[in-house]
Formats: sequence, C-alpha cells, structure tokens
Amino acid sequence: QVQLVESGGGLVQDGDSLRLSCAASGRTFTIYHMGWFRQAPGKEREFVAAISSSGVTTYYADSVKDRFTITRDNAKNTVSLQMNSLKPEDTAVYYCAAGRPSMYGSVRLERGYADWGQGTQVTVSS
Repeated sequence: QVQLVESGGGLVQDGDSLRLSCAASGRTFTIYHMGWFRQAPGKEREFVAAISSSGVTTYYADSVKDRFTITRDNAKNTVSLQMNSLKPEDTAVYYCAAGRPSMYGSVRLERGYADWGQGTQVTVSS
C-alpha cells in the first residue's frame, strides 16, 4: 500500500498556471504507475493524466493535452502535474493515485489504481 498526499492546489485566474505535487510513502514507489484524476461538483471523477512506473510513457485526457504535463521523480517519491493555460472548467478536486503493475492495462480508468490521496482543490476563476 502507498500513502499519497497532494499539495499545490489553490485559487487562480483564467489562463494562469499551477503545479500540483503528490508525495508518496513506501519503498516500492518505483513499481507503481501514477495518475491524476479530478472531480468537479456534481460530476463523476474523471481521468486527467498518468505516467508509467519508469516515467517514460505518459497519458492525457483530450481536455488537458498540450496544457498539462505529468512528471515523476522516483528518487524523491513524487509525481507532479504542471497545469498551464487553466480554464474555469478545470475547477475540481484533483486526486493523485497509485496503481500496481497488474493494473496497468486500465491506466485511464479508476480501476487501474489501488491507492488514492485525499485530493486538493483547484479553482479557476473567469
């Protein structure tokens, strides 16, 4: 099991940038693929981005592609989400998640992850 703690959320203006970070505990961090999901008020949680255990392969939702970048630092047990050109529709609670190797086939789905953080609020005002 991996414990995850997100940070970096806040209130920003339309067009601004924000960087989210997720700190993971545990010595097996390097075997997990990592993902970011978000949930807006009244909506279901949705996939945002994911990164393979090695950091070589990344995945993005169409709605954030070319604006968001996911990276990881396996030496520091962290994964980050750089969010540029933020829009009001990006407003949501953002969750960090860790997935075991056997779940990698579902990397864009919630079932592809076993451990979740508590979330950090991102609010983009127009």
